[in-house]
Amino acid sequence: MSDVHDRFSLAGEVAVITGASSGIGRAVAEEFAADGADVVVCSREQENVDPVAEAIDAAADAADGDHGRCLAVECDVTDRDAVDALVEATVEEFGSLDVLVNNAGASFMAGFDDISENGWKTVVDINLHGTFHCTQAAADHLADGDGGAVVNLASVAGQRAAQYMSHYGAAKAGVINLTETLAIEWAGRDVRVNCIAPGFVATPGVETQMGVSADEVDRADVDRRIGTSEEIADVARFLASDAASYMTGETVAAQGVPQGEQMPQQ
Repeated sequence: MSDVHDRFSLAGEVAVITGASSGIGRAVAEEFAADGADVVVCSREQENVDPVAEAIDAAADAADGDHGRCLAVECDVTDRDAVDALVEATVEEFGSLDVLVNNAGASFMAGFDDISENGWKTVVDINLHGTFHCTQAAADHLADGDGGAVVNLASVAGQRAAQYMSHYGAAKAGVINLTETLAIEWAGRDVRVNCIAPGFVATPGVETQMGVSADEVDRADVDRRIGTSEEIADVARFLASDAASYMTGETVAAQGVPQGEQMPQQ
């Protein structure tokens, strides 16, 4: 492998991916592992994330060496004790923590007047407070050795208005600002912090709600407004790799052809 390709590789890295039971999180975990990184996947229910680890480990067995292993951990990112335990389990299993992908998120569509205080707090807690918990808990380990990378998942709804998504948009806007601020604060620790703002992505949740399947998406078609989880995983892999060594504090919008308002990724 040439040096230029080595810069895109995650081989030998250890990555934590939150919200990895399906959709974008699972695609990121699978792509990182296929590239040689050991990955830790988590979700709020162990039974939802165990199949992800089993599939990745089966692929590792079949690859006979050039594939990362996987550990599944039950973790609610709004619970700081659970997040601390997630980081501890990662370091105990794989010896380090090099990359954190803050993907866990949730939302629902509602007009601002119809959002309850509990509904607002729940969405902000998972999307923004969860990112805070995981990033702060991982900080010291990310700064060890040659430094590390944080990849946050925001949304185009955090960059501009998205009707019926005021709670989600406000939380994701907070994630974007947090990304920019931490990039400055942590540059001296050799930790890069970047963000992805997906547009409309054909996740299982979108398929259930709107009947749009990833199988219907042609990645070769430029003129489209819907992407796949794997396309977002490609961006995450780049931002986590040394190929993005001159990027920090950036938010990369992955949204296809802009045509007015987009639906968010969660």
